[in-house]
Amino acid sequence: MKIGELAKRSGLTAYTIRYYEQIGLLPVPDKDASGQRDYDASILTWIEFLGRLKSTGMPIREMLRYAALRQQGPATDAERRALLEAHRHKVRAYVADLQANLLVLDAKISGYADAEERIETNGQQQRKPLRARRTRAL
Repeated sequence: MKIGELAKRSGLTAYTIRYYEQIGLLPVPDKDASGQRDYDASILTWIEFLGRLKSTGMPIREMLRYAALRQQGPATDAERRALLEAHRHKVRAYVADLQANLLVLDAKISGYADAEERIETNGQQQRKPLRARRTRAL
């Protein structure tokens, strides 16, 4: 597939695809007879995986290391696994922090809701209907 089609299907821009090739995140594609990039459909799986690494906060330098190891083949499986396990540990720690922060937010929101409910309840108990005052005749 051509770069435009890959961009459309992957969600990346053509510029980003070229940049990823240049820095080594994507393998250099074959070229067709006219010299245009010709990508195999399997590149979509790799791009999706890179997107997941990126969205989980893996730095580009680690993504580059993983990509370089991947290019070297099965002999680097153990090193790639170790890299992913270390990243998974960081992601789990980050998720735990987010969950702790979410609990604090939930407690704060609940506190506001309780306060509003107390105000409404107390306000209804203390309020008496307004009556029109009678004026005295002079």
